[in-house]
Amino acid sequence: MRPMGKVSDISNTMKRCEWVRNASEIEIHYHDSEWGVPCFGDQLLFEMLILEGAQAGLSWSTVLNKRENYRLALDGFNPEKIARYGDREKVRLRNNPGIIRNRLKIDAAVNNAVAFLQVLNEFASFSEFIWQFVDGEPRINNWKHHAQIPTSTPISERMSKALKNRGFKFVGPTICYAYMQGIGMVNDHTCDCFRYAVLAKQVRS
Repeated sequence: MRPMGKVSDISNTMKRCEWVRNASEIEIHYHDSEWGVPCFGDQLLFEMLILEGAQAGLSWSTVLNKRENYRLALDGFNPEKIARYGDREKVRLRNNPGIIRNRLKIDAAVNNAVAFLQVLNEFASFSEFIWQFVDGEPRINNWKHHAQIPTSTPISERMSKALKNRGFKFVGPTICYAYMQGIGMVNDHTCDCFRYAVLAKQVRS
């Protein structure tokens, strides 16, 4: 579940999820074009895993505002390159004002790149591994109010345990559920949001 971001003066007649109403342009664009859209590509799945870990304890708008800086700093979210980062690269990242300069989160990004590649050695793709937690199909929820949306579920708890067992960091149940929402494993748009019906129809067609 996304926390509220920086409020702006943007107004729009489209009905949206409560967390993005009157939010910043970047949040609205993310909500309208990415959030809840099923993602099966390994590259974007890795990118979102890194960003969700970076978000821990912060607002999602903070991460979105730094996303392009992350792409530049992390070689386009290339896991093969990130997995080879040593102390010099980590120091460079900690000195980069364009990203979140938390030592543990930077170390986790490198660590998770290594773990990600290990999953690829075992499965045909990371997508195959991660989507097994919902049997390969997005879960369509029917939330009427924002307050009904959970911050974690038994599925996100199982995912968290599986990822931790494979060496991933910053993958607690709450982070995993936010990840599930972001990559479309669950449709958590509230029923009154215009995106809910669009995404539900795509899955059911």
